[in-house]
Amino acid sequence: MSFDLVLFGGTGDLTWRKLMPALFQAHKHGTLPEGARIIGVGRDDLSDERYRAQIQARFDQVDLAKRPSAQEFDRFAQLLEFVSMDLSKPEHYAYLRDKLAQRQADTVVMYLATAPTLFTTIVEQLAAAGLNTPQTRIVLEKPLGHDLASNRTINHAVGQVFTEHQIYRIDHYLGKPSVQNLFALRFGNALFEPLWRREHIANIQITIAEELGVEKRGAFYETTGALRDMVQNHALQLLCAIGMEPPVNAHADAIRDEKLKVLRSLKPWSAEALAQDVIRGQYTAGNITGTPVPGYRDELGVNPTSHTETFVALRTEIQNWRWADVPFYIRTGKRLAGRDARIVVNFRPAPHAIFNSQAGAVNRLVITLQPRDGLELHLLAQAQDKRQHSNHLAPVQLDLDFDKRFGQERVGAYERLLLDVIEGRLNLFVRSDEQEEAWRWVEPILTHWQADTQGPRPYAAGTWGPSATSALIARDGYCWSEEC
Repeated sequence: MSFDLVLFGGTGDLTWRKLMPALFQAHKHGTLPEGARIIGVGRDDLSDERYRAQIQARFDQVDLAKRPSAQEFDRFAQLLEFVSMDLSKPEHYAYLRDKLAQRQADTVVMYLATAPTLFTTIVEQLAAAGLNTPQTRIVLEKPLGHDLASNRTINHAVGQVFTEHQIYRIDHYLGKPSVQNLFALRFGNALFEPLWRREHIANIQITIAEELGVEKRGAFYETTGALRDMVQNHALQLLCAIGMEPPVNAHADAIRDEKLKVLRSLKPWSAEALAQDVIRGQYTAGNITGTPVPGYRDELGVNPTSHTETFVALRTEIQNWRWADVPFYIRTGKRLAGRDARIVVNFRPAPHAIFNSQAGAVNRLVITLQPRDGLELHLLAQAQDKRQHSNHLAPVQLDLDFDKRFGQERVGAYERLLLDVIEGRLNLFVRSDEQEEAWRWVEPILTHWQADTQGPRPYAAGTWGPSATSALIARDGYCWSEEC
């Protein structure tokens, strides 16, 4: 199968940090279909050779394991071409159309790795140039808008040009192996599904923590913030994967129908809940692994009086028969104590204690997303300490490291998602009604913050966020996994 992949934003940060390394890995693994051509699109006046040299230089800044040797890059570089375009000029789209027509690939993928403000212009120009053929697929990067209204505007514009099955709204967290294994864990095994409900689960915690600050993306982050950047998409998609009912089959719409039901079942925000169950924070100067780092307001491109949140923690519930009264806690932030993304499922204690055990010890399932992919099952077992009585229990755990088990078979998130687009698989992509429902749920938080003159709570870089985050979960008698 021949295909053309057109990268709008072909010289941008996302392309060289994520997309090109992922495409190279697919090429190296032999999973990139034969007949591939990758066309970078940007405003720069670059020849194909200069573009290849620029991408090669950028590879020096990606993870060592993903860097190609000179020989490997030479082979990969033969796939790369460049087209200089002003995205507002129809004649430039006509040139792109003629270039694509030269070989008439079986599939054409248009990847919009640009600012979302350009999405409407690009799709309208693609249609005007006749580039919205049945063989065309379009990939939209997040954030898709900055609120419900802007999201609807983009979805409407794209929907006027492409059918829903041609639109791939990407959320790279859905491409992570551990997230895919979450579906396998729940729906491919008989062990957990009978326990996956309110009678057996006390609470669920979703953490997406980063050690990094905003780096050189301060100006972008000022208009985005942690709620739009992480909660509206990544965190809610993880919550859906945990909370959804078993789909009737593994088809894309069956899965997305069930995720949509979860989003529609989220507890609506009241004024009291907005005041008590949502915490926003902003990092100040501190230390990360012993190295001093500046506060958010001192970062390049950031307003010195900024109220943009770099941290969010919240409590919510899924109001249905399976999950009634089970609290779901979400927290995400930058400059936290570690790079750690995990889902912690805390089970209820045994209904009648006949053994002595550590105070607060419970069964727990931990699904780790980064820095490694795996599962940890925390249990209680007979203590082997001779000084203890025979009925004393101690915590033990089963640790499943997917990287060790599958080794070179593991596929990165963007690599998986790009291959899925090329093959036409929509299972790991977000439908428009899902996205709108997520925006509808977070919008009251944005409105509440606009009226809140106090601004975000400060927290020192290198900590786990504002102290109020511990109080949020302690009100229910629980604690965050690293505190218990």
